[in-house]
Order: sequence, then C-alpha cells, then structure tokens
Amino acid sequence: MLLSKVHVRKQDTVVVVSGKDKGKVGEVLKVLPKQGKVIVKDVNMVTKHQKPSRANMNGGIIKVEAPIYSSKVMLYCTSCKSATRIAHKLLEDGTKVRVCKKCGETF
Repeated sequence: MLLSKVHVRKQDTVVVVSGKDKGKVGEVLKVLPKQGKVIVKDVNMVTKHQKPSRANMNGGIIKVEAPIYSSKVMLYCTSCKSATRIAHKLLEDGTKVRVCKKCGETF
C-alpha cells in the first residue's frame, strides 16, 4: 500500500472547508498518512462509551475527536486570517519552507 502525501503536518492550524464542521479552525493533533486522514482538535467530535478500567475507574460516555479526510481541511494563515494554499520556496541556505500563496508568510 502506498502512503498518500498529506499536505498538513502535526501542530498546523487548519480550517475545515467542507462537511458538518465547515468553517471551524483547529490544530492538527495527529496525521494518519496511510488512511489520508487527520485528527483536528474540537472537530468531528463523537461519543465513545468507555468501560471502567484502572486508569478511569468510573467509565462512562466521553467525547473524542474522530479522523476526517485531509482533503477537507486547508492550512489557516494567521496573518491573512483565511484558508490558503501553500507554495514551497528555497531559502539561500538551501532549506525548503512552506509559504502562504496569498501573503507570502512562512509556516
């Protein structure tokens, strides 16, 4: 199975562009490249029935984030205050950085 390239990284700020959580801004907690999905903080919350264990003695119903497809999120530029695509730019020292297509700020 080939790993699909995901355009966002862990700890990036993204905005959801389609689905029930459209318009929500959050931080990427985890990237799942084999599935092509990401987990975003406070987006796509689902209820999970937790069994009592040593760590959680009471158990009960808890809310957790579920993965969403990475194609449904776009990188959020803090200076533009909007969703943006990214471009790659080479610096003088040879490092490759991601920049905002709208304003040119680096990520």
